[in-house]
Amino acid sequence: MWNNFKNGFIKENPVFGLYLGMCSTLAISTSLNNAVGMGVCVTLVLIFSNVIISAIRKITPDEIRIPVYIVVIATLVTIVEMLVHAFMPELYTSLGVFLSLIVVNCIILGRAEAFASKNGVVASAVDGLGMGLGYTFALLLISVVRELLATGGIAFYNPFDATQQLFAFSLEALKPYTISLFSGSVGAFLTFACFAALFTWIRSRSSKKEAK
Repeated sequence: MWNNFKNGFIKENPVFGLYLGMCSTLAISTSLNNAVGMGVCVTLVLIFSNVIISAIRKITPDEIRIPVYIVVIATLVTIVEMLVHAFMPELYTSLGVFLSLIVVNCIILGRAEAFASKNGVVASAVDGLGMGLGYTFALLLISVVRELLATGGIAFYNPFDATQQLFAFSLEALKPYTISLFSGSVGAFLTFACFAALFTWIRSRSSKKEAK
């Protein structure tokens, strides 16, 4: 169970290892606030969808299992979306359509089919938590680099009150040399490619050590 949790960070990281959920990752990782918000939403949906699907796996006919999974995931996403809209309107506006598109995020359906449908409730919950945190970890890495290079600093605001800045970090020496490219799609792909290469190297090195 612990290995399943750890795998979500490096070995089977959803973004840098399995290359899932790429649309939302590249689109909303422009700021730390967006990354944290989307990461928390996806993690919650992952945990609860895994738990529910694991609980009903023995009474769900194989012929209709995928539609059942989608209904469960869509219901959870709708609940999360309504909560974000009600209590975090600024975040809701920032995430836009990508909040609704969590329904078709390959990470959610992939874990439901590959793990939750074959394992117990507790193990599925741990798997959902590990994968969700792994996804959030990837978002944070990309967003920190992109925001820092594009603006020369990093700022994080209270998700419940966008006027309250919780912390800010600024590199004055970097500000004259900011690269606006990183606030767009090209910068997103470049940042992702660098981290993907780094994670591939780490996994390769780890596999060689295990082989010895």
